[in-house]
Amino acid sequence: MNKSKEFWDNASKNYDKTEERFEYIHSKSRENTKKYLNSSNIVLDYGCGTGTTSCEIANHVKEIHAIDISSKMIEIAKEKAVVGKVENVNFVQTDIFDKRYKKESFDIILAFNMLHTVSNPQDVMERIYELLKPDGLFISITPCLRDKMSFLVNIQIQLVRMLCKIGIIPIPIRRLKSSELDDLMANGNFQTIDTEKIFKGASSYFIVAKKLLKR
Repeated sequence: MNKSKEFWDNASKNYDKTEERFEYIHSKSRENTKKYLNSSNIVLDYGCGTGTTSCEIANHVKEIHAIDISSKMIEIAKEKAVVGKVENVNFVQTDIFDKRYKKESFDIILAFNMLHTVSNPQDVMERIYELLKPDGLFISITPCLRDKMSFLVNIQIQLVRMLCKIGIIPIPIRRLKSSELDDLMANGNFQTIDTEKIFKGASSYFIVAKKLLKR
């Protein structure tokens, strides 16, 4: 995790600027998410980055626990919360396997732009299942790098893959298709209740999935 943390710490300063080109996808995902929130919800924002999503949805829910492995990202997120006078979000530098988070603690877990960067997506889904309350919702948006994308984005992705191979980018970047994410939900005992393919230069897949009881 140390190399990954260092990478995201270094990326934090310019992170919001680099993500501006995908703002349509981010904004659409946040608006879709709000449809499933209510004032009693306790939410975990897994991989919260600089806290944009948590700060925007905070007034729709009871409380948010927002986590990221990057301490620098968390610093920026806390600054955003102060500026926006957001008081019901707890930003913490940690990962989803932190034992302070107990079984069936959350009504909703968010994972925005996370599942293509983790080395063990099945383990992550097991942990998400464990942390959700019965009938809890998992809401995610994931770039699908084997689906439709513009020529420019394709060139950029090829560069990123090369940098991953030589170790300059020390995180796995998975080239997923939307169907693989559907399978990941089904195999993790989730029922998909809403999906949307969102395209702006690249394809991202928005999913809302409900936790099912294990048979």
